[in-house]
Amino acid sequence: MSGSTRDGSTNTALLRTMKACAPQDVTAELYGGLVDLPAFVPGGDEQRDHPAVADLRKQLARADAVVFSTPEYAGTLPGSFKNLLDLTVGTGELNRKPVAWVTVAHPGRGDGAQATLATVLRYVDADVITSACVRLPVSRDSVGPDGMVTDPVVIDGIAAIFRQIHAHLDAQAE
Repeated sequence: MSGSTRDGSTNTALLRTMKACAPQDVTAELYGGLVDLPAFVPGGDEQRDHPAVADLRKQLARADAVVFSTPEYAGTLPGSFKNLLDLTVGTGELNRKPVAWVTVAHPGRGDGAQATLATVLRYVDADVITSACVRLPVSRDSVGPDGMVTDPVVIDGIAAIFRQIHAHLDAQAE
């Protein structure tokens, strides 16, 4: 799940590349409904029936694990992405769900968004796979015209993330 609504986002490029590089035994999906979500209203029952919210919850419920990548705006999560997370509070889709995040910002940037994401994921009782939460800096010039990351270091990092998630899921199954 990308926290960016911007065309050409390096966060979305990383996740698009993850989907393309997924091991054969993994079905990776890229959530694309962020801009369609209504504003979170505490106690707003009408949100439950909104098609975009229903789709979000359905996709989260069927996922074995979720990987997030988000930019940082004004020292924290983008409002639209925080809204997405707020829509899951109290609904259970992320409760004990294995999750990880990838920070594509270069060192010294993105730490506020990462800290806020960690706080929210703890609050919804997600199962954070700490070993799969990594920083893989992605520069705009390492994104090809197809929207895929071409940097071999990032590609290797993606493979390592999949290994960590797979190992975590295998350990849970035992």
